[in-house]
Amino acid sequence: MTKIFDDPTGFADAAIDGLVAAHRNRLERVDGGVVRASQMQQNQVAVVIGGGSGHYPAFAGLVGPGLAAGSACGNLFASPSAGQIYRVAKAASTGGGVLLSYGNYAGDVLHFGQAAERLVADGIETRTVVVTDDIASAPPERKHERRGIAGDLTVFKIAGAASEEGADLEETVRLAEKANERTRSLGVAFDGCTLPGAGAPLFHVPAQGMSLGLGIHGEPGISEHKLPTSSELAELLVSRLLADRPAEAGIRVVPIVNGLGTVKYEELFVLYAHVERLLIAEGLQVVEPECGELVTSLDMSGASLTLFWVDEELERLWSAPADTPAFRRGNVTAAARRTFAVADARERTHEVATAASAHLGQQAAGLLEITRGIIVRHEAELGDLDAIAGDGDHGIGMRRGIEAAVGAATAVAGTRSVRDVLASAGEAWSEKAGGTSGALWGAGITAIGQSLGNREQYSHADLAQAVEAFSDAVITLGKTDLGDKTMVDALHPYTESIREGIRAALPLGLVLERSASTAKAAALATANLRPKKGRARPLSEKSLGHQDPGAYSFALIVAGLSAQHANSTLA
Repeated sequence: MTKIFDDPTGFADAAIDGLVAAHRNRLERVDGGVVRASQMQQNQVAVVIGGGSGHYPAFAGLVGPGLAAGSACGNLFASPSAGQIYRVAKAASTGGGVLLSYGNYAGDVLHFGQAAERLVADGIETRTVVVTDDIASAPPERKHERRGIAGDLTVFKIAGAASEEGADLEETVRLAEKANERTRSLGVAFDGCTLPGAGAPLFHVPAQGMSLGLGIHGEPGISEHKLPTSSELAELLVSRLLADRPAEAGIRVVPIVNGLGTVKYEELFVLYAHVERLLIAEGLQVVEPECGELVTSLDMSGASLTLFWVDEELERLWSAPADTPAFRRGNVTAAARRTFAVADARERTHEVATAASAHLGQQAAGLLEITRGIIVRHEAELGDLDAIAGDGDHGIGMRRGIEAAVGAATAVAGTRSVRDVLASAGEAWSEKAGGTSGALWGAGITAIGQSLGNREQYSHADLAQAVEAFSDAVITLGKTDLGDKTMVDALHPYTESIREGIRAALPLGLVLERSASTAKAAALATANLRPKKGRARPLSEKSLGHQDPGAYSFALIVAGLSAQHANSTLA
């Protein structure tokens, strides 16, 4: 259990501040994460990595010469926001383009994708390489769906070494993609991890048991096994990884034995000795192995094995010098300290609000305040539900998002149009919540504001259009369909009910009440579905019998808001 903290909600930022203080010669703190402190070559490719906090050395501990130019650092187990990634990439960029690389998780894909669009709009050539090394999370024919776990290191290291050698963006991308194609990982857990401030781990493994195929965000494994001996564990991991070896694999392989938090070095060395023996027995040549903590999950008790199949150019880059807080190899020539420009905040022009729009903006801020109360009351319940087949952060993530949204909306409500109020709220939600829900709710709230605009008057039809705009934004950004076991499974029928009720000219209160009931029924019905998106997808069997957290939180919110319709401008 994590014991050293003041405010658990500020744990991630406090840890990053401490990391930078301990490595001031290597790291520079910027808004959103860290960048390397030493000078880079002009027009060098900036390899920018990132993800949620709680995985040290990943991700901030892998920033420095020969590895990453910067790392965007999200909250605990939550992807960094698009704004954080954008600001880190702007600070790291030297004119040679930006390569964004991260593990294949829904929230990271959404936020890094939005950041890439902003960077390209600024004239910065930007490419993406997503890490997909976890063989437990999808079969070989769907390897593009696999999660990124400890294999992050091989992809980041190859990309960083290529950049340091002077490779251009296209070549750096080619090599990073090649590294990803040749990397396979599999992990086990002996017990779950505990978030700072929480009273219990996100999951437990039965005594004398082991969970196979765990994630690195506190997700439980995909199957339970009797606790093996060290040699049996090595045999299990090696045999499964060799069965999944890439078609282009040769005989030279880099084994990486990774501790996830509380399985410490002596135990890892015991496991590594068995792994090396098994690989040699298969006629393989072991190259530059790593054994230690490289991608962790707070205090999780577990370990993983990664096999990275190298050829001549990959082996050269893997062996190249690097100097970061947590990964050092060879001798790196000392360089002068960089100077950093702060990324400009996006300028937003503010229209003169009509009386109706300004009043509706105040109403919107009030509804967000009501939403905050709903989320706070159900925060623990949402977290527990999310922990069944995910990382348990849905409640705290929603709370971070709504509190930021309320603050941003309240600061401008009364003088700005409803479009401006909700644009501020949506951006703040996405920025502070991170994760998939942060991106989706941020985009949805912004879309409501865009739909309502700045008019002289509003009608019930405008409400229906605003709800449809929210739905369209969520579906488009999340690339989800009905039946995927996501928020959309409650959102879509809610939107249909609103549209039909308004079209039939029913009293607004009745429309909202019926639609909220429809959303609740649809959310509860997701218990019968298997997830096809997000972190719960590899754990679909565990998810059966439990409603989707995103659908359930949406249903809770619209049910609470329906009771407030009488005070709305649209009533």
